[in-house]
Amino acid sequence: MSEAELPPWLKEQFARFEQLQQNLQAVLAQKQQVEAEQAEAGKALEELNKSANSDMIFKFAGNLLIKVQKDAIMKELAEKKELASTRSLVLAKQEARFRANLKEIQVKIDESIKGGRPRAMEGE
Repeated sequence: MSEAELPPWLKEQFARFEQLQQNLQAVLAQKQQVEAEQAEAGKALEELNKSANSDMIFKFAGNLLIKVQKDAIMKELAEKKELASTRSLVLAKQEARFRANLKEIQVKIDESIKGGRPRAMEGE
């Protein structure tokens, strides 16, 4: 069956499948970035825990390094890590939803190719 021979409802399913794949890839990229941010904040906190309260600590602010208090930067990093963790959970749920939708559409497409229009779509 060539693309020109595909019924409109099947073309629509292919388009939805392709869009979901793109959405899944975007979510996976975001999730990877968030997990890297979370790991970075965790590593910074780990290093700060090793330092003495009297050590000078600096952070980047654009192109500048600014001296900061240890407790203030630890609080900031802990919040950043927690936020990244929350975002990671949300992205994981989106990933699962996209994967489930992809699987559902794949089944419909497979049924269509094997034996005509799938039962779930006959009333449409």
